[in-house]
Amino acid sequence: MTIFHSRAPFVAPPDDLSIPQFILDEVNHATRPHRADHIPCFIEEESGKALFLSELRERSHRLAKTLKGRWGIGPNDVVSLYAPNHVDYGVIIWAVHRLGGIISAHSGALTTEELEYQLRIAEPVLLVAHPENLTVALDAMKKVGLAQERLVLLDGNLAPEAPFPSVDTLIESHSQYPEYTEHKLKAGEAKNAIAFFCYSSGTTGPPKAVAVSHYNVIASVVQVSTFNRIHEEYLPWENRRFRPGDVCAGVLPLYHVYGLVVSIHLVIYGAVSVVIGRRFNYENLLKSIERYRITHLMIVPPQAVLFCKHPLTKKFDLSSIRYCIVAAAPLSAELTLQLQQLFPGVQIGQGYGLTETCSGVSQFPIDQLVGTLGSSGQLIPGTTAKVVKPDGTLAGVGEPGELYLKGPQVMLGYYRNEEANKEVFADGWLRTGDEVVFQANGDLFVTDRIKELIKVKGHQVSPSELEGHLLNHPDVADAAVIGVPDDYAGEVPLAFVVLKPPLATKVREDAELAGDVRDRIDKHVSAVTSRYKWLEGGIEFVDAIPKSASGKILRGILTQRGRQVQRKARL
Repeated sequence: MTIFHSRAPFVAPPDDLSIPQFILDEVNHATRPHRADHIPCFIEEESGKALFLSELRERSHRLAKTLKGRWGIGPNDVVSLYAPNHVDYGVIIWAVHRLGGIISAHSGALTTEELEYQLRIAEPVLLVAHPENLTVALDAMKKVGLAQERLVLLDGNLAPEAPFPSVDTLIESHSQYPEYTEHKLKAGEAKNAIAFFCYSSGTTGPPKAVAVSHYNVIASVVQVSTFNRIHEEYLPWENRRFRPGDVCAGVLPLYHVYGLVVSIHLVIYGAVSVVIGRRFNYENLLKSIERYRITHLMIVPPQAVLFCKHPLTKKFDLSSIRYCIVAAAPLSAELTLQLQQLFPGVQIGQGYGLTETCSGVSQFPIDQLVGTLGSSGQLIPGTTAKVVKPDGTLAGVGEPGELYLKGPQVMLGYYRNEEANKEVFADGWLRTGDEVVFQANGDLFVTDRIKELIKVKGHQVSPSELEGHLLNHPDVADAAVIGVPDDYAGEVPLAFVVLKPPLATKVREDAELAGDVRDRIDKHVSAVTSRYKWLEGGIEFVDAIPKSASGKILRGILTQRGRQVQRKARL
């Protein structure tokens, strides 16, 4: 039986600590090295304001004290965090965790309908929003019956007239409330205590709340740290991949598990500083690399494309960069070579992970200056994999099949969704829905996605979610959505739409009317979805959606048609 294991050892971290106790507080354990307090943890991109470990510890305790005293936040209470990146993002997380609560992390770009949907799953007792998405937050709260008195603003100084407390004022008012008792976990409890709800469509369907435990995050941090030999003196100082005092670009969205684990927790554990901007702006990133002498890039393929193709790149000094890893979606060999030309001598490669695995599964090895072209790297410590063929037998080296995983980073499951859990777990193994091949040296190649998800700029887009919106349009009789390749976004959604008669006949005969109908349908979808879900691949009118005898959409046929549509558009 062919089972693939990581080649690096794994030292299990404590299973009786919460995330802030392990990451922020002094822990006498082999997997928790000391961090010098003179190294900033977070740096605000625009102002240059720095937050140090002692400050993060103090702010999280003071905020926890106020949350307990004012709202009675306690074990298993859910606090929703609906905001863009911010230097206090982690402080809010750790304050809730110190009380035994759960953070539900939502994209700050969600529409009212999308936020409402996620709030109904999470059932939060408090919501933290940013002034820029205050209107959407209030609308969604009203729809789910969460009182306005349960709203807190991040960056309240941007909306001083708003009648809601800010995170800063809550921290400052801590002395008004009695001391609180920090929530403690017993031996083994960290493995089952939920720390986060992160949202993923899984292998198909609308977003689901991925229940991530405290141990999942702690283990993931230790796994990645061990793989990269952080805090080890294995080479001369100048040749090590990670060194205390390195500076990372915080361009990953912090609500996303990639940013949540890497840009908030791993950087602190690794004694690295992270420069956090509110949202991604390429010119601002280039300015920050130059201003803060950023050494480490953790990015997604669309950002890699910008580095290679945007004319602004050549106008800035990028000589401080020493390490670049690209994850969240596959990176072509051609783009890797272009990055190598842009950053000569820099360690460059890919990583692979899922929301369901707390981000980490594989990374390019530490002994490779440039990762094997097209490879997603090798399994991180503590990870076990098998590759299952369509007939249920196990694939060997060089044979394709669906990737199944086990490891301490694998989620607890989809919250309150047993049907989805039955689909994604098989005898204790997590089914990824990705077709892969392992090579003899341990390199993992993701060759195809068995699941139907579309990856747009690293974001998961569920075709069935978009199809639901399309079918709600009065002109649409049937619809199907696929992903088509895009040089910048990786993929974009393309919709095949069957119009209701007699409109379908009129559209075939009138090109101007066809354009108007496309615009109506396009606006209908964009009005209720986040920007990355818009139908950038276009809308194609068809007579029928190809389906199997059981009614399943034959997406393979549509994929071929999609290629034809793209070729026609280029002519």
